[in-house]
Amino acid sequence: MQLTSKEILTENVEFKEKETDELLYGIDDKPSLSTQILLGLQHIFAAFGGIIVVPLVISSALGFDAFTSTALMSATILSAGIATFIQSRGIGPVGARVACIMGTDFTFVAPSIAIGSIYGLPGILGGTILGSLVGIFLSFVIRPVMKLFPPLVTGTVITLIGLTLLPVSMDWAAGGVGSPSYGNLLNISIAMVVMIITLLLNRYGKGLVSSASILIGMAVGYIICIPLGMVDFSSVNSAEFISFPKIFAFGVNFDLKLVLPFIPAYFVATIGTVGCLKAIGEVSKAEMDDKRIGAGVLSDGIGSMLAGFIGTFPNTCFSQNVGLIPLTKVASKYVAMMAGIILVILGFLPKFAALINIMPQPVLGGVGIVMFGTVAASGIKTLSKVELNNRNLLIIATAIGLGVGITFRPDFIGQLPEGLKMIFSSGISTGTIAALILNLILKEEKIGVE
Repeated sequence: MQLTSKEILTENVEFKEKETDELLYGIDDKPSLSTQILLGLQHIFAAFGGIIVVPLVISSALGFDAFTSTALMSATILSAGIATFIQSRGIGPVGARVACIMGTDFTFVAPSIAIGSIYGLPGILGGTILGSLVGIFLSFVIRPVMKLFPPLVTGTVITLIGLTLLPVSMDWAAGGVGSPSYGNLLNISIAMVVMIITLLLNRYGKGLVSSASILIGMAVGYIICIPLGMVDFSSVNSAEFISFPKIFAFGVNFDLKLVLPFIPAYFVATIGTVGCLKAIGEVSKAEMDDKRIGAGVLSDGIGSMLAGFIGTFPNTCFSQNVGLIPLTKVASKYVAMMAGIILVILGFLPKFAALINIMPQPVLGGVGIVMFGTVAASGIKTLSKVELNNRNLLIIATAIGLGVGITFRPDFIGQLPEGLKMIFSSGISTGTIAALILNLILKEEKIGVE
């Protein structure tokens, strides 16, 4: 049966509507200012815990006093904002120009503590700045690096990002690691309420309500926690109104030997950034070619160098924010730029930063489960386009097995030399390296020709 021209036109319109409905805002679409602010805050809420936890851990491990710790915290938030703005907006050849949130990462904890225990904060800042040259160099040789990331590897890495972050969200939902109330009914109930609100708003909400479902869910959870006595405002009361990070306030040491512990960390961070940018391209429906990926890695290096000058640790792409894009259907780089601007402002306003910082862990857990699960699902979607022959199944199975295994059993590498332990301490880096190596050494299956 033939269709009339009107029926064909109607079908084409319906098909286009289904396609465009997948993303409310594409990479280059510019939402209203109020929408940018709201969705930018949503990205910050998702990333803020990860941004501040590294300076907290390093400050605690090295015994920094309150003044130094506070200065580090402000500098970390400020540098994350600058790096995010550069990465998302792009300045000349720097920046991938996608919705990418930047911040310091656990990859740099081990080298920072190793250097800081001997040379103090000046040594860490010197190693950060000198090490950033490694990231800058890698951005110019990204073509051979990109060849190592076919859809098979990319899909595996994206899946691993989601799977290895899920335990973090489960710990948040239970009340936070080390909490005396870990896993009690109240914590889990709050996390489930936040998760259900987020899901219902995202699925059935219209327009901005659906796009801001994460932020609304977190706000409702935060408000619920206040009368239950789960929010401690003492840190907000004691924080200063305005704080200005001072360049090299604690000095800097540019000894070349200080860069050595940072070199493996920068390589691992680059691998992670390539994977994250590929993931962002996948969920944003944007082509991430060699030039764009190289510009993103270059932004990593430049952002890390600026972080060292500001007085904090290296920056890299934040994987947890990738899940917000398919969940909210917003891939606009302008939203990420606004998140960067807000982070810069927060870097000067410790009281506001403290207000976000005291958000109860179960609230974060409720949305984290959905976000990180969405990342894993995006990776599975990519893998569904790969031919699942015996070779490819072996690569996927081994990489995910090692990545998830290290995540759940980190003591497995407890006896390795410190350098190797640092490289393989992340399930994402372990699984990524496994996928890369296996993809190179296991030969493609040849189809016989009759």
